[in-house]
Amino acid sequence: MPTIDSISEDIFQETMNRAVQDVFRTMLSSSANLVHGSGAASSDGAPWKHPVDLSGAQIVGTVGFIGDISGLIYLYFSADFSKFVASQMLGMSLPEVEASGDEVVNDAIGEITNMTVGGFKNQLCDQGFPCRLTIPSILRGSNFSIEPVSGATRRTYTFEVQGHHLVTDLLMKNSD
Repeated sequence: MPTIDSISEDIFQETMNRAVQDVFRTMLSSSANLVHGSGAASSDGAPWKHPVDLSGAQIVGTVGFIGDISGLIYLYFSADFSKFVASQMLGMSLPEVEASGDEVVNDAIGEITNMTVGGFKNQLCDQGFPCRLTIPSILRGSNFSIEPVSGATRRTYTFEVQGHHLVTDLLMKNSD
């Protein structure tokens, strides 16, 4: 059975970069430029910090993947960036998005996350690591971080999109 260790950091970074680029180009007509990537070893229990400041209100989309390698991918958006994404995706003005409420933003971020993780999953499948997706979930909050389960491998990538930061947080384990 294939393992996480058999996939190089370059492949994970390129796979995530391509997935994010494709979705943002297709859905928002925007480029997403990779500005920081960080492969991390298994969690040692030490507090973990994102490579960019994520203080303030955040909307976080997450989708899991299950197969020979299983995991979760979190996409972190600031509140302002998430409204911008919803506006661009839905062809609405920012005031229209704000008047429509959190559900419109949640739906847009859920769809962007689902498409991004789907692109990542398809590339994993192409490399011989078949898997399937879970349904998207949305987290809202501020000043929080996700802690991985014991033995998980974490990789984070930061992208710049129209002056906003998007952080992708990839947590993986080999399936038993």
